[in-house]
Amino acid sequence: KSFAFLTHTFTQRAMASQFTARKKIVKAAGEPDDFEQTVAQAIFDLEATNTELKGDLRELYITSAKEVDISASRKAIVVQVPFRLLKPFHKIQQRLVRELEKKFSGKDVVIVAARRIMQKPTTGISNARPRSRTLTAVHEAILEDLVYPTEIVGKRIRYKLDGSKLLKVYLDPKDRNTTEYKLETFAGVYKRLTGKDVVFEFEV
Repeated sequence: KSFAFLTHTFTQRAMASQFTARKKIVKAAGEPDDFEQTVAQAIFDLEATNTELKGDLRELYITSAKEVDISASRKAIVVQVPFRLLKPFHKIQQRLVRELEKKFSGKDVVIVAARRIMQKPTTGISNARPRSRTLTAVHEAILEDLVYPTEIVGKRIRYKLDGSKLLKVYLDPKDRNTTEYKLETFAGVYKRLTGKDVVFEFEV
């Protein structure tokens, strides 16, 4: 009887925890998959146990989380957040990423805002689409999200012999010690999100 009671209590607690963690992910459509629920649970656990993050995380939630293969031995977790919550996430991003990378040991965590690209208007009215919703602007914003809080100090486009383009992004060298290990991850995630090749380097 006592074993059955303990099992029932444990199940209730697990369900309650899962239900509460569900508040940490709000998808535009559909239900979160198992991996997204795991990330949401990790964020909820940090809110419940980490005194540094508790207050700031209370009103925050994510919209998606995906695991991305960067190389044969390296994986990254791409966490998307609502655009309107990007600034509050930035406020705690370094601490949050550090704690999530501890929980998902061996995986880099990056945070990007969920942005929507609007197609070119067919009416010929050029101002019918905000610049922030153009393909170019969204891709530029993704670059800035990926490397935050490091600043981008320059960009150059290199044309390869086959006619394809390679974007080179130069980062502020003052963050070399804290960011250099993630350059491969930034490039891999950008390629996954945009289909474009990019190389990140530090300005000399």
